[in-house]
Amino acid sequence: MPRKPVPVVVLAGFLGSGKTTLLNHLLRQSRGTRIGAVVNDFGAVEIDAMTVAGQVDSMVSLGNGCLCCAVDASELDDYLGRLARPELRIDVIVIEASGLAEPQELIKMILAAENPDIVYGGLVQVLDAAEFDATRVRHPETDRHLALADLVVLNKADRADEAGIERTLKTVGELSAGTPVVRTTYGQIDPELLIDRRAVGERVGQLSFDDLRADEEEDTEGADHRGHLHAAYESVGFVSSEPMNPRRFMEFLDRRPEGLYRIKGFVHFEVPENTGKFTLHAVGRFLRFYPEAWAAGEEHLTQLVLIGSGIDAAALHKELDGCREFAPQDARPESMWGVLRYVDGD
Repeated sequence: MPRKPVPVVVLAGFLGSGKTTLLNHLLRQSRGTRIGAVVNDFGAVEIDAMTVAGQVDSMVSLGNGCLCCAVDASELDDYLGRLARPELRIDVIVIEASGLAEPQELIKMILAAENPDIVYGGLVQVLDAAEFDATRVRHPETDRHLALADLVVLNKADRADEAGIERTLKTVGELSAGTPVVRTTYGQIDPELLIDRRAVGERVGQLSFDDLRADEEEDTEGADHRGHLHAAYESVGFVSSEPMNPRRFMEFLDRRPEGLYRIKGFVHFEVPENTGKFTLHAVGRFLRFYPEAWAAGEEHLTQLVLIGSGIDAAALHKELDGCREFAPQDARPESMWGVLRYVDGD
């Protein structure tokens, strides 16, 4: 079975917003996931015991599963190709853009790349909650960057009063309508909002539904979770043995509620010429389907995990139940057009 392309997530934000802190946090909390980090800046990114500071060539630390490059943006395509080599088994590539970089240009470079081993995975825009108004004055292009964002991280929320945060949220909502906003301090975003963490010791291979929900199924007896990152988020699981109606399912995705940050898993459509498994990856507004064949003997199921804050689990289940297709023999190929719009290369 061909290897899925490696998603490339762009982490953008102006100087001082906390991008490096957030990236360090992702690397420390990645568990068994292999993260390739491209640093388009001069500075230091700590990867456990290894520090990369303005290096010209890539440095590889396979012992902890991380690889970090400090590069000029013009070399981006070449470095992404190196990171996506199958033998490195990288699961996700995170680009920490320079504080003065244009996210739009980085996105164009990724989308224009001819390497089939990589795929654009969305733009995460990091904001300084305490300096948001001043940043917009210094950098008017902030508004344009927010319009491109798939997920907004409002960092340093502990340094701003609630009234200021509400004003910022209102402005962000006007500039980037429908884009989820996550509040953080010290860049401590739950990695599950961006990446699929692999369990320690897991062999490289197909993710199961249990793998997708690994953090929800950990043995937590006697533990106090109030300080854990996932305490701020809710995880909802959905499984269907009936195939999904593609039109109704796309309507659900198009109107997904505020606060639903992440959707991942597998979708089964029983439509002529589209009876294979569709892996779904959604971060904020970003959405992609990756079609593949079912493994021999694999049960044809839709299995999804939805992660968000303040979401109504019962309502989500009801909406997804309404997407089930009980008469797949009536499905027509054209009903897949909405889905195929989000298949890379189509």
